[in-house]
Amino acid sequence: MDVAVGSTNPVKVDAVERTLERYEPTVTAVAVDSGVAEQPWSIAETVTGAETRARRALEVTGASYGVGLEGGVARLEGVSGLSLIMWGAATDGERMERGSGPTLRLPDRVAGRLEDGEELGPVMDDVLGREGIAESDGAAGVLTNGLTDRTRALGEAVACSVGPLLVDQYD
Repeated sequence: MDVAVGSTNPVKVDAVERTLERYEPTVTAVAVDSGVAEQPWSIAETVTGAETRARRALEVTGASYGVGLEGGVARLEGVSGLSLIMWGAATDGERMERGSGPTLRLPDRVAGRLEDGEELGPVMDDVLGREGIAESDGAAGVLTNGLTDRTRALGEAVACSVGPLLVDQYD
């Protein structure tokens, strides 16, 4: 399985490699523009970013599959507060499939800073007094006390977006 990932973020690449491990993938990471804001603010914008990354990764490499992963934030109907969301998109050049990872409510002090125009990664770094949260356990890992982490959370989005391309039920 030849897979191009529309990001050079090691966590996103690792999520693809781990999730597709049984297919013994050859994974190529490529830097592509998501076409959306650095901090997507809705499901639609987050999904669009993932789709654009998947499409562009496939175009640049000619791999069998292109995968895009995008994290964003959104206010969800029936859920209080601002939520962290994660979406994946996968394409084989003909079909585009999408799938989400977990959703997690953000603490109010983090949400307030995002609403003031800051981005989640730098805010989490500042709140925790660390650097590189987005390239390690991520907000998902920190805010669940390690019950999940960014790699596993994004892996669910990979599974739910790539999976439909690999089974006959969607034909």
